[in-house]
Amino acid sequence: MTAESHQGVAVLAVGGNSLIADSEHESIPDQSDAAEETAHHIAELVAQGWRMVVTHGSGPQIGFILRRSELSLAEVPPVPMDYAGADLQGAIGYMLQRALHNEFHQRRLDKRAIAVVTQTLVARDDPAMTHPNKPIGSYMDAETAELRKRQLGWTVMEDAGRGWRRVVPSPEPRSIVDLAAIRDLLAAGYTVIACGGGGIPVIEDEHGQLIGIEAVIDKDYASGLLAAELGADRFIVSTAVEQVAIGFNTPAQQWLDQVSLSEAHRHDADGQFAEGSMAPKVRAIMRFVERTGHSGLITNPPNIGRALAGETGTRIVPD
Repeated sequence: MTAESHQGVAVLAVGGNSLIADSEHESIPDQSDAAEETAHHIAELVAQGWRMVVTHGSGPQIGFILRRSELSLAEVPPVPMDYAGADLQGAIGYMLQRALHNEFHQRRLDKRAIAVVTQTLVARDDPAMTHPNKPIGSYMDAETAELRKRQLGWTVMEDAGRGWRRVVPSPEPRSIVDLAAIRDLLAAGYTVIACGGGGIPVIEDEHGQLIGIEAVIDKDYASGLLAAELGADRFIVSTAVEQVAIGFNTPAQQWLDQVSLSEAHRHDADGQFAEGSMAPKVRAIMRFVERTGHSGLITNPPNIGRALAGETGTRIVPD
């Protein structure tokens, strides 16, 4: 086993798009190849002594499952969204778990990875529950959309002239139901894959029973919540760019190295971060910094190790 120094606990949020290089590489084997590349970077951190929890998005993949379900509606019942989320936690978790096993084996690291099907609790009275606005699934014509609305009770919305789509709520994550199991596995030395796709959205009924719902939880917000509840030393959001910029794609563009929490809030209030893209990543890290007093990082996969060493990436730190 390779010698290592204790570094602490890091939660790494990997985007679902990171497993799909482009429209020509969407197959399961292609995604598995991409998972191997991701696992290489994770194993580097484990070899350095970091105890890792890895979360992942599933946006493109859940779209595939729902599209398959739509195409087979004439023959089999539709797949509820909470079950689709569980399917993908298992499938993507398996990809990463196997890839990490192989990486650890090649490095002669006495380490193991485990995937946890994770539920995320949301509030029944979250305002988002009555204002569904998160598009999912495929585009439809108006006639098909009306049929799905009548037959399946979907909420549908016209999407900028490109067709109609189903929309679902995107409530705030309140707590990670399976936190204790994740904490125990981490303490036992496992690299834990958890909270995939933001976690399976569940609510509690008046008797404390969990009920799965048709909703989508933001992966970065849920990952930041998990990192805070674990008391992680670092929360890292892996994305397509090495650093975050203000004035992005303008003559005033400026890459950010280290910003204080108050500076990050100011940039966010000024609209410097795109909604649905960089904004939730920055906000998730700000929430983590506020709750823990620890710093958070945003960078791309090849530079995660360098970012943790303070050489690159965008670091958000307490004031």
